[in-house]
Amino acid sequence: MFEERIRTCGRRLFGLCLKLCGERQDAEDLYQDTWLRAYAAYARYDPQKPFEGWLTRICVNLYRDRLRRRAVSRLFNGFSSNEEKDRALESVPAQEYPEEDAQLRSAVDELPEKLRMAVILYYFYGLEINGTAEALGVPPGTVKSRLSKARALLKERLQDEELF
Repeated sequence: MFEERIRTCGRRLFGLCLKLCGERQDAEDLYQDTWLRAYAAYARYDPQKPFEGWLTRICVNLYRDRLRRRAVSRLFNGFSSNEEKDRALESVPAQEYPEEDAQLRSAVDELPEKLRMAVILYYFYGLEINGTAEALGVPPGTVKSRLSKARALLKERLQDEELF
């Protein structure tokens, strides 16, 4: 039963992990940890609710935990230098981030973490407002507010570009 869940949700979950982490090795670790946590907690899963939303929430919570640990270790954004971050971004396959989206991707990466996660879940992962709210553990109105703030910041940062 659980193997079927992995087959149906695995690819999208890995895509989310890759978008959240930005580096393939970290994404693979988050992916594995998410499935391990989901397997351990499967008895508490409510089958009346969408499995993918429950799984996404586990993934987001694990990612947040990692961010907190990294903040304690004083590493900026999980990287010790901008060069290390650039190398990680360059290692992502080209089809994940088309060249014409490079400025937008860079601007999204610079958003405050709460706004960045809302943007990733809503726009890149394709969750609805309610699904994003559930994954983040906030009310739908908060998601709408974060998305609005993120769009305003992105528009401001990209005003010289022809993306808007």
